[in-house]
Amino acid sequence: MASGSANVTSDPSLNGVSSTPGENEYPSGFPQSICDEVPKEKYLCSNCNNVLNKARQTVCGHRYCLACVNWLVRNNKDLVCTKCKEEDPSVESDTSVLLTLDQFYNDAAINKEILDLKVHCANQGCPWRSTLKNFEDHQSQCEYALIPCNIGCGIMVQRKTLATHLERGCPNNKTTCSSCAGVLTPRELQKHVCPSSSDKKTAKADKRQKNNQSGSSKKKEPCIFSDVGCSFKGYADKVKEHESCSHVGHLQLLLDVTRVLQRTLSSPAERDQHESPDFLQPGQCCASLASPIEGEIEIETDGGDPGVSDKAFSLHDDQVELAVGQQLDAIQQRVQVMENIISALNREVEKTQLSVIALERDNDNSQQIIEHLETKVTELQQRLVRKDIHITSLQQCISAQQDVSYDGTFLWRLCDVSQSLRDAAIGQKISQYSPAFYTARYGFKVCMRLYLHGDGVGKGTHISLFFVIMKGEYDPILSWPFRHKVTFFFIDQNQREHVIDAFRPDLSSASFHRPVSEMNVASGCPLFFPLAKLRSPKHAYCKDDTIYIKCVVDISS
Repeated sequence: MASGSANVTSDPSLNGVSSTPGENEYPSGFPQSICDEVPKEKYLCSNCNNVLNKARQTVCGHRYCLACVNWLVRNNKDLVCTKCKEEDPSVESDTSVLLTLDQFYNDAAINKEILDLKVHCANQGCPWRSTLKNFEDHQSQCEYALIPCNIGCGIMVQRKTLATHLERGCPNNKTTCSSCAGVLTPRELQKHVCPSSSDKKTAKADKRQKNNQSGSSKKKEPCIFSDVGCSFKGYADKVKEHESCSHVGHLQLLLDVTRVLQRTLSSPAERDQHESPDFLQPGQCCASLASPIEGEIEIETDGGDPGVSDKAFSLHDDQVELAVGQQLDAIQQRVQVMENIISALNREVEKTQLSVIALERDNDNSQQIIEHLETKVTELQQRLVRKDIHITSLQQCISAQQDVSYDGTFLWRLCDVSQSLRDAAIGQKISQYSPAFYTARYGFKVCMRLYLHGDGVGKGTHISLFFVIMKGEYDPILSWPFRHKVTFFFIDQNQREHVIDAFRPDLSSASFHRPVSEMNVASGCPLFFPLAKLRSPKHAYCKDDTIYIKCVVDISS
C-alpha cells in the first residue's frame, strides 16, 4: 500500500457528480510520455495508470485521479479499491472494504509534487519544456497542436496554419455569388465573372430598344442622351436629325457622366461632393449643346424627326453598369472571405495574448529564482574564502608540527641566502625567525632569530644570531627564569670546522623571564660569524646558496 500523505482533507467536489462522464473525463490522468523522466509509482493513478490529475487518496492509501473516482463511483454499485483487489482477490467479497464518496480525500502533498514534475510538449516539432503545472495552459495555446477546422471541414491542421488553411485549402470555406447563386472557394471568387449579370444587362438594353421603336411613330420622343442631361424632344425624324448634328454636345455630356462614375468608384466618400454639379439640368443642356456648335443644332420641344438611334449610348451605358456590378460582386465576395479570416485571426490573437501573459509570469518566476541563486552563490563564495583561509592555517600548523623538536636541539636550514642577504642589506627584511621548538616534550618553547647583515655592534660586518623564549602552553608549570646553557653551531658542510658559540642566560635579564607577550626580547651573539668568511674557499658554510644553523639547549645543566 502507498503511504498516507499529509494535508488530506475531505473533498466536496465529489458530491453531485453527473450520471455520465464528460468527453475529456476518462481516462483523466496525464500521459507518462510527456515526463522527462519515468514517473515514480506513487505519482500514477491506480485506475488509468497515467500521471495523477487532481489526486485523491483512499482510506487504504491508494491514489486515483478525480475523474477516475467519479467514473468508478457512478459505474460500480459495490466499489472496491483496484489495487487492493490485485494484492488480495478475497477483499472483493468483503463488504467492510467497500469505498464510498466520503472515503476519498484530496491529497495536497502529492499534488504539489506532481505539479513540479519536468515535462515537455508531445506535439511534433514543439520545443516547449516546463513543469506539469503549466502543461494544460500550453496545450490550449500550442502552435504545433492539431486542431479541427473551425468551420467543420473535418481536416486536422496545426493551430499556426489555420488561417492559411481557411484562405487556401478549406473545402467548406465557400460563399454564394449574389448574382448567379454559384458556390465558390476563395480562390475561385477572385477570378469569377458572373454570367447572369451580363445576361440581365443585355436583356434590359433589348427591351429598351424595342420600346423606343414601338413608340416612335405615335408620340414625341426624347433624345437618346436624355439620361445624361440632353432635354431635346421631338418626333422620330427630328430626333434623328438632332442626334446626327449634335455629336460634340452629346460627347461632352458623356464625358461629364464618365468622370462622375470614375470618382464614385475610386472614392465613395467623395460622391456627395461632386455628384450634383456634374449632372446638367435641362436648361443647361441646351446651352451646352449650343455653345460648341452654335447654329448647327436645332432644339425642338413641339415636334421634329429623330436623328440617329440611341443604340450606341444604350450599349455603352449597359457596359458601364455591368462593369460596376461585377466589381461590386467581387468586392463583396472578397470582403466575406476576409471576414472569415479575420475571425480566425482574432481567436489566435486572444490565444497569443494568453500565451504572452503566461510567459511573463514564467519570466517573473525565473527572475526570482535567478536572484535567489545569485544570493546563494555569493554566500557560497564567501564561505569558500573562509574555508581557504582555514585550510591555509591548518597547513601552516601541520608544517610547524612536522618541523618541531622536543629535545632542545633544532637544525635550521636556510635557502636562497644571496637574496636574503640583499634584502637584509637594503632593510627590506632585516631578520627572520626559525620555527619554534621545545626543550622537552612539555618544556620551554623557544626559537632563533637571525640577522644575516648583522645587528647592533655586528651590523654590516657579522651575522648576528639570537635566542628567543616564546610564550608556551606549559609555562605555568615550568621553573623560571630560564637557566639552561645555549650553544649555536654554524655548520661547515665540508665537515671540517664548524663555528660554535655558547652562552649562559643572565638571570636578571627580562629576556629569560616568563613571557608576558608572544615572545621575549632576543638575546645572544651579535658577532656570531664574520660575513667575509661566508664564501671562504676552504670551508663550505654556504653551499648551493644554502646554510645550516644548529641550536642546542643543555637541559641537563
